[in-house]
Amino acid sequence: MGLWVVVGGQFGSEGKGKVSAFVAIQEKIDICVRCGGTNSGHSFVADNGTNIVLRQLPTGFISPTSRLLLPAGALIDIEVLQQEIEMLRIDPVRIGVDRNALIVESVDREREAALRLRDRISSTLSGVGSAVSRRVLRGADVRLFKDVVDTHAWLRPLLTDVAAETNATLQAGGKVLIEGTQGFGLSLYHSPYYPHATSRDTTAAGFLSEVGVSPTAVTEVILVLRTFPIRVAGEQAGPMSAEIAWNKIQEESGYPHELGEYTTVTRKLRRVSRFDWDLARRAVAANGPTRIALTGLDYLNYANRGVMTWEALDSSAINFATRVETELGLAIGYLGTGPALKEMFIRSTPSLDPCRLMDYSSSTI
Repeated sequence: MGLWVVVGGQFGSEGKGKVSAFVAIQEKIDICVRCGGTNSGHSFVADNGTNIVLRQLPTGFISPTSRLLLPAGALIDIEVLQQEIEMLRIDPVRIGVDRNALIVESVDREREAALRLRDRISSTLSGVGSAVSRRVLRGADVRLFKDVVDTHAWLRPLLTDVAAETNATLQAGGKVLIEGTQGFGLSLYHSPYYPHATSRDTTAAGFLSEVGVSPTAVTEVILVLRTFPIRVAGEQAGPMSAEIAWNKIQEESGYPHELGEYTTVTRKLRRVSRFDWDLARRAVAANGPTRIALTGLDYLNYANRGVMTWEALDSSAINFATRVETELGLAIGYLGTGPALKEMFIRSTPSLDPCRLMDYSSSTI
């Protein structure tokens, strides 16, 4: 039995989707559960060079035997869900949506636009925050997934009880991975930057609650951190510590082309900063991770791009990773050296807390 929870330790886009896909394949995960809604996208570059971006389904779809679930705490945009199923050509029999998951309506997107949430807090205007507020107020206009299957016939076979499925799989000795959304710095409750936060909690405990699984079932919490945190554009999105320009990273790393990352939903250039050690410590304290996944080592030095062993990393990457382990008191189990799924590897000889790590080999995808 094993229950993995993948969480972000910064402001989202740390690489949770890539890490989740990687673990799903490596561990032959039976069930992948994606928390959250369509206001954030998870992505990775497939082996054929295709950039896979998902706003609803788990990135664990890449593991062909994994069941893909959306829990009771998820926010469902029916159109986005249908688009992703068709885009990935997934057999719907693999997919399950909890009967109590909330449906995002067109009125939610309209309400967020009317409230000028994009100007105020850089909202994606996906309707997720408005939908959550309607659910809390328990109005007559609230529709759960079980309420729409009769008007959308293709949805009926997807109807399930995610908590029951997940717990049954764990009790039978199976493996489950919960793919969290966004990052600790955006938590509605725990971010130091409220109201510049998202509409939900973004900690491991919050995701377990959304799924309906006991904390005592957890075996692994993977906290994903990137060397240079990013946040959406505009001061209204909230502050960042030691913000820098993308061309500074290009200059320092020796990247042969201009650098810049864009938001999945709104396609705006993200802001970037130096590593925030205080925020990382807060994320560790709130999530209790068993290991760290560190991404973006190629941003320290382009020479690290695509490197697949610890020994082959340059001194800047080794020194930075070693400092992360020392400052946070946790071993790094996964390292990313580029956006592609194949540009991630397992560190087979961690320097800290080896007794807390499972006996992985140094194999890669």
